[in-house]
Amino acid sequence: MRFKILFIALFISSFCFSQQVISQKTEIIKTNNGFQLLRNGKPYYVKGAGGTEYLDVLKSIGGNSIRTWSTGDAKKVLDNAYANGISVCLGFWVGHERHGFNYNDEYAILAQLKAFEQDVIKYKDHPALLMWAIGNEVDLFYKNFRVWNAVEDIAKMIKELDPNHPTMTVTAGIDPAEVFMIKKYCPSIDILGINTYGGIKNLSNEVRMYGWKKPYMVTEWGPYGHWESPMTSWGVAIEATSKEKANFRDIAYKYIREDKELCLGSYAFLWGYKQEQTPTWYGLFTKQKNATQSIDVLNAYWEGESRNTAPILNSFLLNNFDKKESVKLKRGKNSTFTYSVTDSENDSLTYEFQLMPESRDKKAGGDFEKTPEPISFTVVENLNDKLIIKAPLKSGPYRFFIYVRDSNKNVATANFPFYVK
Repeated sequence: MRFKILFIALFISSFCFSQQVISQKTEIIKTNNGFQLLRNGKPYYVKGAGGTEYLDVLKSIGGNSIRTWSTGDAKKVLDNAYANGISVCLGFWVGHERHGFNYNDEYAILAQLKAFEQDVIKYKDHPALLMWAIGNEVDLFYKNFRVWNAVEDIAKMIKELDPNHPTMTVTAGIDPAEVFMIKKYCPSIDILGINTYGGIKNLSNEVRMYGWKKPYMVTEWGPYGHWESPMTSWGVAIEATSKEKANFRDIAYKYIREDKELCLGSYAFLWGYKQEQTPTWYGLFTKQKNATQSIDVLNAYWEGESRNTAPILNSFLLNNFDKKESVKLKRGKNSTFTYSVTDSENDSLTYEFQLMPESRDKKAGGDFEKTPEPISFTVVENLNDKLIIKAPLKSGPYRFFIYVRDSNKNVATANFPFYVK
């Protein structure tokens, strides 16, 4: 009897383990129309976001996946995603040449490979795992092409240890040289991940023009990047308002979902908050955890739950000039900001204004930046849709920020760059 019970227990354990492995399998199949991602044997189009926070919100708007850039806190991230019914594209932070990683150092390359190997063993059977992303923009400002050999070694290792999840590598945009290198030196890469912003309109054509025959994903997309935005006469990038960003995301997502042949989905950037050029440029949320209008755009496409929408900032002017007009002010002079805001639900709104010096800690490739400290300013008059302040007494470049919040954790944002003479 004891042996019978033991046999039944072993059978149940084996059956449950098999079910767990089956339930997490991701594969790519070739169809008559191109490629398709399958999860648990069912079609799985990635409606994803880059980041690990606010998963309840992501789920509520119809999102189904998140992307990470490293395996930091991977167990916690995977468990939290699984609890919310969301999959994870788990990233490996492959060393960047621009950060000092030497791809002629065989010991460093091997140590990196072995560290990733341990991560694969740890997480390959987690039910939230969707795929592996090997590196993020290792091609940015690089010279040593041996990085692609390292990427291939990692991808090959993954396939040997985990045949149930595809491999992807992620590039900064797309160009013919990179496609050639990945095709030639990384045959174990299943998917090309492409980070692109203003270039989204031409992406599907360029993928084909440059000879990529496998599927791809748009692994970062959002508003125009700071490097491709208009500039002031003193050389700083002009940021779009939250409304302008939402309008561009609407256009961008149309291009993404149109390519049903090769594109397996996308990860919107950034599902969270970060300082990059400014505190508001890329985040779909603010530091205060408020959701922007871009989330309403994703909700519309992903057919999520009905939600209270963000306020819409229709205009933000300085002395009746637009932000693209390179406005300069005299020190201490009265300066008038005017703005127009609407809210679909007629929520009560609160307004916050911040003055910051232009950031002097600007980096490339999303590297950490320090947020400038806000500085005090004198309010001369504060009326509906108008705020008059005294310009700073110290000459130099500044930005004036507006945050319009409703009572449902939503926000509209904008900033106006100006120069004090």
